[in-house]
Amino acid sequence: MHTHHTIAIGVLAHVDAGKTSLTERLLFDTGTIHTLGRVDDGTTATDTGDIERRRGITVRSAVVSFAHNNTRVDVIDTPGHTDFVAEVERALEVLDAAILVISAVEGVQPHTRMLMRILRAAGVPTLLFVNKIDRAGARTHELLEEIRLRLTPHPIPMNTVREPGDSTASATPNLLSDNAFRSRVIETLADVDDLVLARAVDGPALRPNEIRDLLAARTADATVHPLYFGSARTGQGIGALLDGITELLPAFDTDHAGGVPRGIVFALERSASGMRIAYLRLLAGALAVRRQIGFEHSGTGHSHSGTITSLRLVGGGERTRLHAGEIGTITGFPLIRVGDRIEGTDHPKAQRHKGFAEPILRTSVRARNTSPSRLYAALLVMGEHDPLLRIHREPDGTTSILLYGEVQKQIIAETLSTEFGIEAEFLISEPICIERVTGVGESIEQMGYRTTNPAGFWATLGLRVAPADIDSGVAIERETRYGSLPHAFHHAIDDSIRTRLRNGPAGRSITDCVVTVTHTGFAAPLTTAADFRELTPIVLDRALQAAGTRILEPTHLFEMTVPTDTLSPVSTYLSTLAAEIRETTEDPGGWLIRGVLPARYVHTVQLELPRLTRGEGSWWSEHTGYRPRDLEHHRRNRTHTRRTERGIEGGPVSDNQ
Repeated sequence: MHTHHTIAIGVLAHVDAGKTSLTERLLFDTGTIHTLGRVDDGTTATDTGDIERRRGITVRSAVVSFAHNNTRVDVIDTPGHTDFVAEVERALEVLDAAILVISAVEGVQPHTRMLMRILRAAGVPTLLFVNKIDRAGARTHELLEEIRLRLTPHPIPMNTVREPGDSTASATPNLLSDNAFRSRVIETLADVDDLVLARAVDGPALRPNEIRDLLAARTADATVHPLYFGSARTGQGIGALLDGITELLPAFDTDHAGGVPRGIVFALERSASGMRIAYLRLLAGALAVRRQIGFEHSGTGHSHSGTITSLRLVGGGERTRLHAGEIGTITGFPLIRVGDRIEGTDHPKAQRHKGFAEPILRTSVRARNTSPSRLYAALLVMGEHDPLLRIHREPDGTTSILLYGEVQKQIIAETLSTEFGIEAEFLISEPICIERVTGVGESIEQMGYRTTNPAGFWATLGLRVAPADIDSGVAIERETRYGSLPHAFHHAIDDSIRTRLRNGPAGRSITDCVVTVTHTGFAAPLTTAADFRELTPIVLDRALQAAGTRILEPTHLFEMTVPTDTLSPVSTYLSTLAAEIRETTEDPGGWLIRGVLPARYVHTVQLELPRLTRGEGSWWSEHTGYRPRDLEHHRRNRTHTRRTERGIEGGPVSDNQ
């Protein structure tokens, strides 16, 4: 594969829009593969796992490569289901650009909008590919208006469809030599580029090559979005899309080609012998076999090192060196995990992951056919591949898991069964509630009084707790002088405060507060850091009790489309689940409902929607924040929720959140 440039692109879409089929077509049309795989048959190049083949969905990001116009293109096929949006967000760290796939039949679906919001917020250059122009019901002109309204105000159609909705549908490229197309492009560019506006008004007229350069520049800064109609099934529009990838999307910035190696591990697999194989995007410098290098675990500050024992270029063979911009696999690091960064990695792409959504559901899992320790060990192995899979060993021997959604739980169960031979039993998922401080409370414990523990502590500590702005997190302040204690004692207090607030007196995280250290004292040489570590949670709990807290539950922002005659019963049903309906607007073929719903009812609505809408409704939701929990409403609806969920999961339902 002789190439001059490298570009890493992600393919994103709502479920069933055809992104995996598009990836397959790109590989086939560039000669990388010689037979087209089918999602329905489980024969695609990127859905390699048994679960992915069986379910016909992508669960983990997969990477394949092809060459076009002297450019090496690494394609990362990302999950389309909302439960795996964190996998999509993580892939942004290693992408140069993206292709967002839209179905010409279903149009702009709710998850499509969420993906576009993620891409635009991260500033990722994006091409739009409208797939399935050959399917019955395919739309073009009205869909373009829908895209302008719901996705981006500046799409630029790069080809024209003839006979949409028919198996003979074709897509003809629009050329800048055509006056009408050239005028439309200039008009769109003028909306976002003052230079183009000035040239359009005052002249001289822009030449076609200038327009193409400006179109590439505005695509690169994600202000306009070239759009290609086509069909992954028939291959229509694929040639134009390939040209757009190599001509309009920005290739890897070679300014980062030299210097110290920097890179990110974005996927992991194991060899037949159990050795970890890490997928790495190198963002700067070069790596060579037998080189020793260090990695940092994402978000923990812990590091590990090893020596590269083998190196392979994705889509290629064994290599002795990996260069900046390339994606390869490396071995020799027994502790490596997804999300690890080569020590010192500060490339701008490494900042795209900030602000990821947190899991909002918790479930407990037990093994029917093996020991709790073997189940826990299997989950730890799964956690190596997915750093957002958070597990915790409970005192009673069960294991709790934090989740983004119910489909994720089903995938975990299937993985445990197929890869580890473990039959798992899950309890009903419960929302992860948090607490916020509502007032101001203080507490102090002084040496010598020993009011809490007869043995006493050789330490004095006073704390004051007060509420802070929403989403501000936890802040620690001091009225005592920093340095009045040995550094280890200050660290013990701060660490104990944060640890206790992560798992407060009732087991819930307490956030958005300011904790002020008001009094400290110690008696040398008797006092140790352990005195402050043991005393801090006691004093903090008293201060929290004095201040008061409020329980808040996670909520989802939702969008659903329903047939016209079902609007009233659906709205009534949502109101029984404490939903806040914010907007209802007419949509093609029905109504679009937007609102906020407690996260504990999302799965219930998904189960009931087909019955309420004759199977014609659609649903999308994402975590949007927290609101005070209506305990009375929760008790009134608990019986209905228990009946619905037991039919699927079985097991007890607890009100302990």
